[in-house]
This record gives sequence, C-alpha cells and structure tokens, in this order.
Amino acid sequence: MKSRSSCIPMVSIVFLFFLGLASFAISVAPAKNGNRVKPGQFVVGDPTLICLGFEWNIEGDDNRNAAVAVQYRKKGITTWKEALPLLRLQNEEAGGSLTPGSVVPNMFAGSILDLEPDTEYECKFQISDPDGVDGIKQKVVTVRTRPEPKPFAGGRTLHAYPMNYKGSRDKQTFLGLVSAYRAAEPGDTILVHAGVYQSDRTMYNASMRSGVGSDGFGTTRLTTSGTAEKPLVIKGAGDGEVIFDGGGCAILFDVMGADYIYFEGVTFRNADVGIYTGVKNVVGSSGLTVKRCRFENVCMAIWGTYQASKNYYIADNVLIGRFNPKVLMGNIGSDFVPYRKLPGFPPKINGPNGSYYGVTVAGQGHVMCYNRVENFWDGMCVDQGGRLSFPGKPGGPHANIDFYNNYLCNIYDNPFETDTGTHNIRVMRNLCLNNGHAALSCQPIYGGPAYWIRNIVYHAPDRGAIKMYDRPAGVILYHNTFSSEVYVGQPSANLNGKEGASNLHFRNNLILGENPDSMRNYRTNKEFGGIYFMDTYTSYTTSDYDGFRPNEGFEAQFMWLSPAGGAVRDYKNPREVHSFKTLQELCKALGQECHGIMIDYDIFQNVKRADLKDFSRVFTRDELDFRLKPNSAAVDAGCILPNINDGFNGKAPDLGALEVGQPLPIWGPRP
Repeated sequence: MKSRSSCIPMVSIVFLFFLGLASFAISVAPAKNGNRVKPGQFVVGDPTLICLGFEWNIEGDDNRNAAVAVQYRKKGITTWKEALPLLRLQNEEAGGSLTPGSVVPNMFAGSILDLEPDTEYECKFQISDPDGVDGIKQKVVTVRTRPEPKPFAGGRTLHAYPMNYKGSRDKQTFLGLVSAYRAAEPGDTILVHAGVYQSDRTMYNASMRSGVGSDGFGTTRLTTSGTAEKPLVIKGAGDGEVIFDGGGCAILFDVMGADYIYFEGVTFRNADVGIYTGVKNVVGSSGLTVKRCRFENVCMAIWGTYQASKNYYIADNVLIGRFNPKVLMGNIGSDFVPYRKLPGFPPKINGPNGSYYGVTVAGQGHVMCYNRVENFWDGMCVDQGGRLSFPGKPGGPHANIDFYNNYLCNIYDNPFETDTGTHNIRVMRNLCLNNGHAALSCQPIYGGPAYWIRNIVYHAPDRGAIKMYDRPAGVILYHNTFSSEVYVGQPSANLNGKEGASNLHFRNNLILGENPDSMRNYRTNKEFGGIYFMDTYTSYTTSDYDGFRPNEGFEAQFMWLSPAGGAVRDYKNPREVHSFKTLQELCKALGQECHGIMIDYDIFQNVKRADLKDFSRVFTRDELDFRLKPNSAAVDAGCILPNINDGFNGKAPDLGALEVGQPLPIWGPRP
C-alpha cells in the first residue's frame, strides 16, 4: 500500500514501467551517460509578497529520473522546512492551433508558497540522480519576499479638489487631479477630496487648461514616476466618495509612461478601460498599485499587454462589469439552443454594452489578491500574446504571477486565464461561482508549473471546471473543489484531437459531476459524458487521492488517453484510449487513482448539485457552505503535500479546498 507521504509526482509508477519497454516515440534508447544529470544555470524569479519561484536548467537525465528536493527557512532560524520538489520539465511540446508552438527546455522549475511578506528566506535545492550528477549537487540562495506597497511616510501631502467642492480647503490646494499631479514628486501623496472628477471629453484640451481632470478626450495620462520606496500616491482623502468619471471615454487613466503609481480608495467609472498599463512590444509601466478601489460601468477595469512590466499589486478592489448580474452569462451565447432566444443574444462584449476583461497583466512578479470581480467576459488574466520576445523588442515570459483569495462571480468565459504563462503561475484559494465556458484556463501553459491550489468552482455548466486546451504542459492541481466534470482536452467524437496536455498532476481534489449533457449537447450526442476525461501526451502525467461523484446514466466514467506502445511522450501518433466504469479498473490498468474514492454532495455542510433546469441561475455565496462534514468520506482521505497542507487536522489531509477545523479563507476584499 502506497504511503500517504509518497504521493508527490516525482516519477510515476506508469512511467517507470514504460521505461522498461523497447519502443520509444521520442527517440531511440539514449546512451547510458546521457542519463546522468548536469546542472546548469540557476534562476531566481521575481519575488512576490508570499511566493518565491525558481528555475534550474540542466543537461542530460534522458531517462528522467533526476529530482530536486527543496527546503526553506527564515533567515536566522535553524530548522529547515520541506517544500514541494521542483517539477521536472523535459522537452514537452506546448501550444499549437491557437497559440505559438513551443518546446519546453530541459530543466526543473517550482515555487515555495505562502511565505511572509518582506521577509528574508534561505532556500536550499538538492539535485539527485541514480545515474550520477556531473557538477554542483546543492544550491543555497537567500531571497527576500516583497513588502506590500505603502505610501512613503516622509513625502509631502498635496490636496486635490473638484470644481464644485463646498467644504474648507487645506493650504496645498489644487483644482483637479492633473494640477496636483504636475506638482508632485516621488514619495508625495495626493489626497483627492470627495466629489466627481469629470472632463468634457468632446472639447479638445478643455480639461487640460482647467486642470480639472484629464489631458484631453477624457483621458488622464500619468507620466511622472515614483520609485519602489517612494511611490507617487493618489488616494481618497477620506471625506467622502471620490469618483473619476470618464463620461464614456475610451481610456480613463493611461499609466504606461510612469512607474510606481499608487491608487487607493477611489472609484473609476464610465469608460471602456479604467487603467491602461501598457502596449505589447512598445512600452508599459511597472510597480503599479491599485488598492481598495472600485470599478463600475467599464469594459475592462485594468488592462495591459507590455510583457516587460513587473511587480503590480492589485488588492482588495471591487470590479463590476456591465453584464446582467441576475443571468448566468455563460449560457448567453453558448450553443444551448434555449438560450439563443434570450434578449440580447449574442452579447456585445466590447464597448458600451458589455465588459471584456476584469484584469489583464503581462510580465513578471504581479500579485492580484482579495479582489471581487463580477459580470465580465473574463475575470483575471495573463495576456495571451506576450510569451515570445522578438529581436529588438522588449520582452520576457509571463512568470512568477500570483492570483489568490479572490471572489469571482458570473464570468462569461473564464474567471482565471493563465494562458501563455511559462513558469510559476500560482492560482490559490479563489472562489469561483456561476462560471460560463470553463472556470480555470490553461490554454496553454509553456512548461509550468502552473499551480491551481485550494480553489472552489461551483456551477460551471458549459464546459466544466478546467480548460486544458492547446496542449498545456506542466500543470499541478492540488486540493481543489470542483462541482463539475473535469475534462483535460476535448472529449469530442474524434477522441484523438489536438487539445491534450502534458506533465499534469492531480492530488487531493474533489470532483463532483454537475451536468453531463452539457458537453454532449455542445457537439454531438455520441460523446463521453462521464466525470473524468484525461487526454495526455506524456506517460508521466499522474492522478491520485482524488474524490469523484460520477454522472448517472453513463457506463464509462473515467477515460484516459495516453501515448501508445510504451512511449514516454508522443505528439504525432494517436493516443491509446482507455475507458473505465470504476476507479478500481483505472488503477489496475494504468496505476492511476489507486487511492481515489467515490463521494457525493452529502459530504458538504450545505452544497447541493445545481438544479440545471434553469442554467441561467446565478447562485450566491451565502447559500453555499463548502466545509466538509467531520464524518464524511472526504475527511482524512488525502495525502501529505509539504508546503501545501502542513498543519492538517486528523490522521491525514482532507480532500478538497477546505480542511475541517481550520478557518475559512477570505474571498474578496478584506475588512
């Protein structure tokens, strides 16, 4: 019996079996000395507030049995803590029909999670290989997490007032934000007093001459930078609501020409874009902070595509899109025939009648946490086109980006898109209700790891909880609660399509069927309608210790497509199709889910299977309680994952996002 502490997917049982076979699709049998590992460049990624990311390039290890163990400790503490090992990446192919194709480097990558902000850590990495290590075997680095951005205590305070302000005024008084901003220096705080700041966007330069709000056509362009220690702060003064009203303009604030701009406690409304941060391959900002702000009547709240941007902090904001909050937007515009007749079909997602992205970022080191996002086409996203860098152009991969403790509701397409991310994309402890197309998107990931940890998805009736299209590679899914089917790839009539994935690992998740007919009706009534569909190009994709609620009326509940003929990975030939009714059959045939269990909705304190007679219903968070009943089958049924479920209660970790006896996470803005 496999121990609970050995469930980390370093080398899968299935993969070791296949290594003994003679037929390999990727190459002929390598020379023996090619199995030795040779460590190369070690890279420390951009730190965030609570996570650190690392990459270790290697040569060799053709037989893929090397490993990197990880330990960490606060500087000055003697005891080391164990973290997840780095994920082994090895020339997987990612991307394809929708995104540029890419071959993942030969390397390791991974993160240390849930650290303390502004704290120095020693991090130790030990590489091992049964075939031998040529070169350094251990790397120890000291890295500091970032502090939460705050106004500079020693800066000046400037006061901005709207034209019709009636109260008393301070000495450093300016009419409108623009006038105050022109006088500001790094480290200064502009206190914006209560009122509505709006310019006549139809009058060229009228607002610039008056200094009331914008430079022209309703857009305020900020071009004076702060620094990391001395940001340039624009903050509500605390004497009432501060509203920047775009009056229907295209862009309300353009900050692409300035770094370390800091917004706090203001409302942005009536514009296609609230804050515009950068243009791909041209220019963009770094160090942007947006805290405790509100966005309403916008097509996109915060949007930027400049792939060299760094270190945003977007926290505790409320972002409300233009879609109808009382109708599940995922069903308007889908192929469900009854909803073609709804008023407003198809929705206009851009411009004055709809909302596109809540937040889109590009680059490295960004943090988006404790936000509430509702009624957009997509929720919080990595820009889909910024992966590649070009000669003579600024660039860099999307890497070391955090999304955690956010609440997303009524999102048409995907609450989270990590599409075209590379290494150390972390999506943790988010609550996603009423999702349309698919809740969590990897379309694709270029190597990873992309971490999906302790997320809750409920009412995703169109295509399920996850979106693994366009050949993502390097995805880790631990301790999630999915009230929907999980389909990796597309279980269409042509089961051997081009949408499979590589190097995926599932542990300690809850997967409860909601709507088996949705996938079938979307394409053809002859398709798979079970609970779990895996289409993988790699024999080292693994899945275990998960809980499943099957869909009634289907003989096959588990389908697994994997490389044929003993191949380690194969991107050219059709995969072998394996179909199973039970977990026992899946385990016996493929060695997958040997510790998986069957569960039902009665494991929760108060969660029922969604009544799909009305697909368009929007559920509220108050009517759902995802905590486990203490005596349910999901309790103590998981495996130990260091740095993920440390401090669990009972004999073993519980399945799903919430551990019995531990406090609920905060989803959305903190009090």
